Order: sequence, then structure tokens, then C-alpha cells
Amino acid sequence: MSSSLHATTVPTVDVAIVGAGITGLSIAWHLVRRGLSVAAFDGRGIGSGATAIQPGGVRQQWATAVACKMAREAFDFYGEIGARLQPAVDPGMTACGYLFVAQEQAELAGQRERLALQNSLGIPSREVTPAEAGELVEGLDASNIVGGVWCDQDGYFDRPLAVVGAFHDAAVRGGATFHDAQVQSLERDGDGWLLRLRGGSTARAGAVVVAAAWDTPALLSPLGIELPIEREPKYLFYSDPIRERLLEPLVIAPERHFAAKQLADGSVLASDLGAGSANRPNEHREIWHSNVRRAITELLPILEYVSFPVLVEGFYDVTPDRQPVLGPLDGHDGLFVAAGLNGRGLMMAPTIGRVLADGVVDGRTDDWIAPLLASRFADGTLTPELQVV
Repeated sequence: MSSSLHATTVPTVDVAIVGAGITGLSIAWHLVRRGLSVAAFDGRGIGSGATAIQPGGVRQQWATAVACKMAREAFDFYGEIGARLQPAVDPGMTACGYLFVAQEQAELAGQRERLALQNSLGIPSREVTPAEAGELVEGLDASNIVGGVWCDQDGYFDRPLAVVGAFHDAAVRGGATFHDAQVQSLERDGDGWLLRLRGGSTARAGAVVVAAAWDTPALLSPLGIELPIEREPKYLFYSDPIRERLLEPLVIAPERHFAAKQLADGSVLASDLGAGSANRPNEHREIWHSNVRRAITELLPILEYVSFPVLVEGFYDVTPDRQPVLGPLDGHDGLFVAAGLNGRGLMMAPTIGRVLADGVVDGRTDDWIAPLLASRFADGTLTPELQVV
């Protein structure tokens, strides 16, 4: 990714974006395509934070209509990423498939409900028997499952940072500027907004989109806007690269809070999905490792002799209903939010960018986005997403 960081003195722009992760980059690109001038600010640099460590998964299998629709639109976009963004490096999307396995009938019943929703929205997932699952995933011990749900379109970007770079470079070609500066506060400034930056500089914009992940609440709270977005740690075990291909699909076992996948570089990732909120991860490492080992023995014995010497810590910006917070903020004209993504920034960045651009440019929000508006927390109208990995 070519450097495009500018000094913090900027002219007044149509839209300022706080945050230059994959979400902010997508929003910037969508806005410049609509003819607006855009400046983005991030004191951590471009593509940092949660964006920098995500492994690159893209899936359409979700448990709520709003998540399925967002994922479906993003999937279609990524199918045309070459023509749309002209990436300097091919991100290498591989449709390896995602398999959600069920070990008890109660879990399978829930998966069937989610499957019906997905199919109704055009997502080609399907139920598989244990025998079919065993054929799809070499090395799966199908005797320990009662069935599952499979989507062969879901997959991984071999080079996910190439997607980040593609959004950045395309936004720069459209005239967007990026500034290595931390926004410390937002203030109303006539019909627009004043951004106060660390070091004393300021910037002005007609509208502001706050896409600052877990830092979003602190920026908005002085304006009387309280958003329940928190930083939640996530942990992934990685093996050293292995030449032999052992596990092509991503396998998720919700009842064991377990997921595993072999990446393009040959390394195998495995996770205890329940690992989180630990203040001292080194003290819990052995517990998580034991949970992963038990799941491997039970479900994926082909990985029995794979060691996992590396533990990587990352963070999700999470909400109580595990849904993003997107759209305009009531009572604050020209102020928008795109945060609380719960680990799906890369997966849904194209849709999020389009939704925010529609809101900023046209003052329009799709009706089906209503479950993601910030007002839902005060109204108590939450739509929990149960299929977060």
C-alpha cells in the first residue's frame, strides 16, 4: 500500500472520517465516487487496529436477516473486486467453504432455522448429513456430529491486507486524503463540524462519520451520545506453516466454541471461541489450548499432531446484540457512525461503505438497516446476532 499520510492541516471538506481501518477506507471510497471531498484521520495509521490482524474470512451464513443481507451484498462486491477497486495485488479469494457442525439435535434444529432464513435471502447454504460432512472435510470425524450446514461460496482472502490496500488506493485516486492524526473531540461548527486533533490542529467538515471501533463511544459521549460499544479480546492459535494441505474449509463447532482452518501460507489457525475478556491471557493460555485440543481430538483428528506455538491477541468492538451500529445519529445533523462491527469489518466493508454514503449524500437509509441504528439501544429493539465467530 502506497503511503498517503498528510500533514494535519487540511482545508474544509465535505466529509471527515474518524478511523482509517477497512470500514473507514470503504466509506471514503464510496463517498469520493459520489463526488464528495473526503479526509480521513487515524492516529494509529492506515489499516491498523482490528483490521491489521483479521485472517480474511468472508461468509454469508448468519442468523439474522440484516446480517445476511449485508453479507450477501458484500459477497457480490468482492466477486468483482478487480473491476471495482483495481487492486495492486490480487487478494486471492478462495471459496474453501464454511461448515457449521452440530453435535446435538438441539443445535441442528437451530441451524435449520438459520438455514431457512439464509435460503429465503438467496444464500446457497444447505444442510448436510454426517456422511456428507465427512466427504466435504477430509479428516472430520463424522461419527461425533449429527449434521451441519455448509456453504461452498464462503471462503477466505489469501492476502486480506491487499483488500485494505485496494480500498485505500482507490479512495486516494478519487481524491481522498488520509491524515496520521488522532481526533480528540468533535464540536458543532455552524452548519458543519470542527474536529480538534492531538497537537492542537483542527479540521472542518460538513459531515463526520465516526468509524473508530472501540474508541467511538469516548468521542461521542461529550455530545450526549452514549453507545454501548466495548473492546473485547479474541485469541487465535497458529501453527507454523505446514506443506501438506490438511483442512481446506473453515469448520465451526458452536457447541465446543471451536473453529479451525488452514490458511494459504500453510499455517493452521484454531480458536477457542469462548476465549475472551481475560485480563491476563498468559494465565488462561493453557486452558484455551486444552479446549482446542479436546475439540480437535473429537472432531478433527487429522490435526492431532499439529502444534500451535503462537497465540495472537486481537480485539472486536462489540455491542450487546452483536450487531454493528450504522447510520445517522438522531439530533446531530451531519453526524454518522459506523462502529461496533463485532469482527465483521472486512466481511461487510463494501455494504457498510455504501450504506453510509447513501446516508451522507442522499439522507437515505434502507429500511432493512433499521436494526442497526443507534436508536435501538434506547428503544430496546435489539435483534441479537447469534452466529458470530
